[in-house]
Amino acid sequence: AGKLLKKVPTGRVTPVSGKTVVMFMDVLRQFPNQRPSVEIRPEDDCLVMYTGGTTGLPKGTVITHENIVAELAIVTTWLNMRRGKEIILSGFPYFHIAGLALGLGTMYIGAAQILIPNPRDTRHIIKEMKTYRPTILVNVPSLYMMLMAEHGFRKLDFSRLDFCLCAASPFPVESLRELESIIGEGKMLECYGMTEVSSLATMNPRGGLRKLGSVGVPLPNTLVKLVDLDSGAAEVGVDREGEILVSGPQVMKRYLNRPDETSHALRVHDGITWLHTGDIGRMDADGFITIVDRSKDMLNVGGFKVFSREVEEKLYELPWIEFCAIVGVPNPKRPGTDIVKLVVQPRQMDAQRGARELESEVLSFCRENFAPYKVPKIVEFVDNIPLTSVGKVDKKALR
Repeated sequence: AGKLLKKVPTGRVTPVSGKTVVMFMDVLRQFPNQRPSVEIRPEDDCLVMYTGGTTGLPKGTVITHENIVAELAIVTTWLNMRRGKEIILSGFPYFHIAGLALGLGTMYIGAAQILIPNPRDTRHIIKEMKTYRPTILVNVPSLYMMLMAEHGFRKLDFSRLDFCLCAASPFPVESLRELESIIGEGKMLECYGMTEVSSLATMNPRGGLRKLGSVGVPLPNTLVKLVDLDSGAAEVGVDREGEILVSGPQVMKRYLNRPDETSHALRVHDGITWLHTGDIGRMDADGFITIVDRSKDMLNVGGFKVFSREVEEKLYELPWIEFCAIVGVPNPKRPGTDIVKLVVQPRQMDAQRGARELESEVLSFCRENFAPYKVPKIVEFVDNIPLTSVGKVDKKALR
């Protein structure tokens, strides 16, 4: 604090022509000291948080006081977070629902939060981790992967780290295993959520049964079901693909000034209001959910469904792939269908091998592991795959 005070300008204040300077204390004296008497009901609007807009224009999500309080109570209880004792580090910005919920949660339990102004500055993050030794990490998969590429990260002491949360995009299972070999087995908890559920809807249990590659089970007081992709109503069976629907006290009230999109997203089935997430997943016999794809990222290849995440997950088994993305390119010969395109960012040390050699290797791998209609017809290599502001692969830009 002393160092910061020395940076505050001092000396005589010179009036600026045409500007009126008012003393702050004089302004305060013009208003009463008492708080205004305002009745706040649980269903009242609390805030408007905009979606990321990864598949279209951002939408203003109206979140109520009940939504926020319920989400904070559910998540902090599920994770058994210790009041006044946690030290949290996250690369999520506050304009993202995860960053906002984390900031509110930090105050809710009296935790300390290490602020990260630039989540791509991995060396600064490592320096902060070494200084403050956080008990909780919360990041997107791409940031964890970038940290693992830094030698300094692997040398850190993780004995005080209780767990890591990961959300917002798929995390390759091979990379998950590598991360746990560094931070400690059992510390990685994948979860699933979105702006429309005030942050999170599912998570792997802390200290209980976990399944790598799964986003866990529904959180307390939260209902999740999977429905047929065509009807949008009939529930699918175990281990079958379906759209993920969520109901619970954390589900948004509406989209701001978008009644049509609100009615499409929030629908009543059997007397319960469900949020249609647009995400495709599978639920196993134990209730664990695996995200398969976003409905808008799913490809239609000659009438066959291609789930981009399924292909990407397998491709990450190739050790020279840093990041990759499967996107659909309109097929001019078959209107309404897609051509499979693969965009790859090779690891720096492998990029010198040349695009032709790498393309031959990746296509051979695809032919050995996928049905013919899933094999990419176009392969593009890039130095840096585009990422969104929170570190997710930006498929909208790739299209």
